Amino acid sequence: QVQLVESGGGLVQPGSSLRLSCSAPGYTLAYYAMSWFRQAPGKEREGISCISSGNEYTYYADSVKGRFTISSDRSKKTVYLQMDSLKPEDTAVYYCAAQMLYGSSCDAVVDRMAYWGKGTLVTVSS
Repeated sequence: QVQLVESGGGLVQPGSSLRLSCSAPGYTLAYYAMSWFRQAPGKEREGISCISSGNEYTYYADSVKGRFTISSDRSKKTVYLQMDSLKPEDTAVYYCAAQMLYGSSCDAVVDRMAYWGKGTLVTVSS
């Protein structure tokens, strides 16, 4: 059972930046593709980005493309989501998730994730 812990959320103004972290203490992420999801109040959970197990491939949803960047430091067992130019519509609980997929692809699809973190709240408001 891989335990994932997100951190870095908070309240920021529009146009600001935040970096979310997802750590897996005691576990190796070498064989997992990692994804970030978000869920706004009253909405379904949305896959916004993922990175393949070897960091060769990344995916971004159109809603965040050009503003968010996913990266992974497998030696530190941590995955990051750099969020720039934040908008009020980015307000949501952000979750990281691990997909048992070794290779050069990833799928930010809810049903394909094996493990989830508990989430961190990001609020973008003036």
